[in-house]
Amino acid sequence: MAEPAIKLGGKKKSTFIDKVKEVLPEGGNLNLCLTCGACSSGCPATGLEGMDPRKFLRMAALGMDEEITSTPWVWMCSMCTRCMYVCPMKINIPQLVFYARQQWPREERPKGILGSCDVALRNDTCSAMGATEEDFQFVVEDVLEEYQEAQPEFKDMHADVNREGAEFFLNQNSREPVTEPDEMVPLWKILHSVGADWTYGTKGWAAENYCMFMADDEAWKHIVQTKIKAVEDLGCKVWLNTE
Repeated sequence: MAEPAIKLGGKKKSTFIDKVKEVLPEGGNLNLCLTCGACSSGCPATGLEGMDPRKFLRMAALGMDEEITSTPWVWMCSMCTRCMYVCPMKINIPQLVFYARQQWPREERPKGILGSCDVALRNDTCSAMGATEEDFQFVVEDVLEEYQEAQPEFKDMHADVNREGAEFFLNQNSREPVTEPDEMVPLWKILHSVGADWTYGTKGWAAENYCMFMADDEAWKHIVQTKIKAVEDLGCKVWLNTE
């Protein structure tokens, strides 16, 4: 049997060669990447900074650590995993992107993501916009009352906060109660129409998790654990995250 044309490994020391081996099937055989381009064709970040998923994978496999840990393209990837789902070999390129993000010094990561992560860590709402428990509850109750009065067909609609024993614990993107509160209502109407048993919680209600996108494992873990505790404290059965 002929030897593979390209093997991973060799004398060159590379962090990413080992990482590539972890996400490639059959022990890191690069020949399993068919270079078919399916990953690139479906990627919304293809072409930005002259990069695409297929090129990123090849650079990682060839030990080009400096290039792939400095390209801003890794922050343009939405981590949607579309590339992995269309890949006939199921190569987990988003995991490589995540590894690359972790190589950046924390203070040099994008300020928007970094700032949003740090704000979310400040209180138990997990809101990247800094919304407090009191502010969130006030907005929900105020908007609900307004719609119950303006639309009589929804006068019995509920948007409970901290109701114990509900089946669903609903998360909400912070942007909506802070800047676009009316955008919360369509989902309430759907839940009301299907008779869903749901509640918000004043703790852990924010759906977003910028710490995950920043590849900060400890901060990501803290955010998720805070949300899990909020769900468990109210005795809800299902955590319904709108993100």
